[in-house]
Amino acid sequence: MTLIDTHAHLYAEEFAEDRHEMIQRTLAAGVEEVFLPNIDSTSIEGMLQLEQDFPGHCHAMMGLHPCYVKENYQEELATVKSWLEQRPFCAIGEIGIDLYWDKTFVKEQEEAFLTQVAWAKQYDLPIVIHSRESMDLILDLLRPVQHERLRGIFHCFTGTKSQAEAAIEMGFLLGIGGVLTYKNSTLGQELEGIGLEHLVLETDAPYLTPVPFRGKRNESAYVKLVAEKLASFKGLEVAEVAAATCENARKLFKSALIA
Repeated sequence: MTLIDTHAHLYAEEFAEDRHEMIQRTLAAGVEEVFLPNIDSTSIEGMLQLEQDFPGHCHAMMGLHPCYVKENYQEELATVKSWLEQRPFCAIGEIGIDLYWDKTFVKEQEEAFLTQVAWAKQYDLPIVIHSRESMDLILDLLRPVQHERLRGIFHCFTGTKSQAEAAIEMGFLLGIGGVLTYKNSTLGQELEGIGLEHLVLETDAPYLTPVPFRGKRNESAYVKLVAEKLASFKGLEVAEVAAATCENARKLFKSALIA
């Protein structure tokens, strides 16, 4: 059974001691591909090194994470644009708006998000969206700029069914991760009636570790636990969930897989 982790920060400091061993565990678990969202200028080197060390397995995105939109966001955006001009990437991400941690730079987050959305249309790349406590705001920002080239993933989707349907109507997939496995999560109920053709799997490693490893470091091998939980909610075989979500991911990121 093959799986794809559409969102993992495998370059993070949390993996400094055993990064290559962790990736070998990922491969052994049947996770054949991992897509790496960028954070800011400081994460690029490590991300690209992983792509070089594990060609065909690790795929790099390029973008500025909303939590790292600060006073120097214009400089950071210039770095993103420079890299987009230099070489191909599988997506622009992770981008979006975060209203959970700090609301100091919300307007700047909006500007950075829309700037990167415009670049996604320019380069015909999918976007990977961070929408923590900002789902409705992001949907409102996207509606006026809808375009046939605009597609991607709402990473770590934890919204309502109506929000899921709105995202799907706009041509987006929903990234489902470890939150689905949490005891008090209502995500499984919100996904009732949402077909597999609209879903992809992710870990967000090293964060949001699924049960039974919650509280410990997450890694891409654990995406299988998310697949198993989704299969349980849907009344399907795990292999069916794996096949459908892999097909969705490959279709979305086809340019990277061809490259």
